[in-house]
Amino acid sequence: MKKRALLTLSCLAAGLSAGTASAQSRPESIDSITVTATRVPVALHSTARIVTLMDSITIASAPAETVNDLLKYALGVDVRQRGAMGMQTDISIRGGTYNQVAVLLDGINITDPQTGHNSFDFPVNLCDIERIEVLEGPAARVYGTSSLLGAVNIVTRKAPENAVTASVEGGSFGAFGATASAEIKHRGGFNSLSAGYQRSDGYSRNAAGGLNSDFGAAKAFWHGAHDFGRRDLRWQAGVSNKDFGSSTFYSAQFDDQFEHTLKTFASVKSEGKGALHFTPALYWNHGEDRFELFRGAPDKYPFNYHKTDVVGANLNFRVDSRLGQTAFGAEARHERIVSTNLGEKRAHPQGVYVCGLDRTAFNLFLEHHVVLGRLSASAGLTTVYNTGNKEGIRLFPGVDANFRITDAVRLYASYNTSYRMPTFTELYYSVGGHLADPNLKAEKLRALEGGVKFLGRGVRAVATVYYNRGYDLIDWIKDTSAGDDAPWMSVNHTRLNTLGQEVSLRMSMPELLGRPGFFLRSLSLGYSHQAQDKALEANLRSIYSLEYIRHKVVAQADFRFWDKLAVDLSWRYVDRNSGSELLKPYALLDAKLGYDFPRLNLYLRANNLLNRTWYDFGDIPQPGLWVIVGVSCKLPY
Repeated sequence: MKKRALLTLSCLAAGLSAGTASAQSRPESIDSITVTATRVPVALHSTARIVTLMDSITIASAPAETVNDLLKYALGVDVRQRGAMGMQTDISIRGGTYNQVAVLLDGINITDPQTGHNSFDFPVNLCDIERIEVLEGPAARVYGTSSLLGAVNIVTRKAPENAVTASVEGGSFGAFGATASAEIKHRGGFNSLSAGYQRSDGYSRNAAGGLNSDFGAAKAFWHGAHDFGRRDLRWQAGVSNKDFGSSTFYSAQFDDQFEHTLKTFASVKSEGKGALHFTPALYWNHGEDRFELFRGAPDKYPFNYHKTDVVGANLNFRVDSRLGQTAFGAEARHERIVSTNLGEKRAHPQGVYVCGLDRTAFNLFLEHHVVLGRLSASAGLTTVYNTGNKEGIRLFPGVDANFRITDAVRLYASYNTSYRMPTFTELYYSVGGHLADPNLKAEKLRALEGGVKFLGRGVRAVATVYYNRGYDLIDWIKDTSAGDDAPWMSVNHTRLNTLGQEVSLRMSMPELLGRPGFFLRSLSLGYSHQAQDKALEANLRSIYSLEYIRHKVVAQADFRFWDKLAVDLSWRYVDRNSGSELLKPYALLDAKLGYDFPRLNLYLRANNLLNRTWYDFGDIPQPGLWVIVGVSCKLPY
């Protein structure tokens, strides 16, 4: 039997099982799991940050269809969906906004500079993923731009064997999905290819009775690696194509909106071995977005078109010595957009692309990590210069410390700073009742965090307290004293302080009870609370800053019967601070039932099992009970 990895340092994610894997134990000890919460990779138990880690077994067995759905079970993460099945999801961390999270694929930044709405269009299928790392809190000195309040890093997996895997599923609301992958191992490396498709008629209709939340999405991904002895070479390329009814996503006045997005991505990275690690990387991201206020009717209102291109290069060095580990490096990232309405007027328009903008960011990084007996600590900084603003060179330091009281009990503390450049939308979206400011400053944040961890036999627990002090934060506000027709304006007016606490517990029951075959494999419970001191002047309304999760509870349980039948339950409660009467607290129960045959797995997934009515954003109702039945098969060759 395979053994399960610990899902999250904060003991939040459930111990779920998939295929023929057992949740009885783990494939490696927690001490050996390495994550990138600092520029110098360290063991998970030694980090002075909260890092949620979801492994491939968890991903395969959770009652979730997409990465976006998986992140709903992460304690410090706020997942606000407009469309189901990951069609459009805004993901934020610790009370921030969806633009304040960096999104990475194998450490390569794929964050969309146009808008955070599109950042989580991953060009990978779930079967490609080895694990998901969620770093909570400022991450500028690790991941650079966009990581004001955290980062999500998707780590793809190496091909364990030559095999072909296929799955097919279908269910409620005309849902259908299929994926296929082929893994090819060869001397010194591997190649892996995958493709996936999903569609649905949607769960709602417009006033005329037509489809308005339907979708169709396709993904393809290729990645591989080769060992050249003293150096590894890794490469990846992917594409994601989505068409989805946007219902009333952006305006309650129009219920037949539609959107098309296309994402392509490619990168190559090389890593040296030995005392000196030199890791250069090159990457390219391309995105296209077409928004239709009236679906298929440009004569009623012209479509909005946008194209973005991002080209980047990273140079990272790490030196191991008796004094510890020292990491230093540089990144150059060029972002470009052409659009119908975002950017400055172009001297030479090309068709509908009459506007555009270019900007380049330069980052320098330095960090040192040292272990002194029971104490492990990291200190570092990043300097940043961006041609897109007038703030010049800025410096952002940080320090983390972890002290081991006993083998089971550890104290940790950190101080970090971070920044984020405005998106092109925040700078230039001046249509449909919006008035953007092209001179917005970058957002900045200072954060303190401290806590205690207990990592005992069969029990994992963490308690943490954090305080974030944000300034020059960007928000869209309206001055109601100017009348109902007053525009929503993007401004740097916001100074916002956030105080938060997280407490979580995970128990591995077979390990705790000393009974390897016990039917309850794991039980997890987590609670988070946040409070913000938002000071808005009279007559001002805010779109994003006020709507944060005030209370969140996550409970998960993993059952296994006869070593073949797996039952996984996930329950979450969300209480959002909001002025909207529709955004009331809600509790949702998700479940997955799976049965294993040799090389075959049958599963039944049910989301919103109790068919609750709930809203995540504005006046957009979310699906009721959604049931999916599927089968997956893996054949080695």
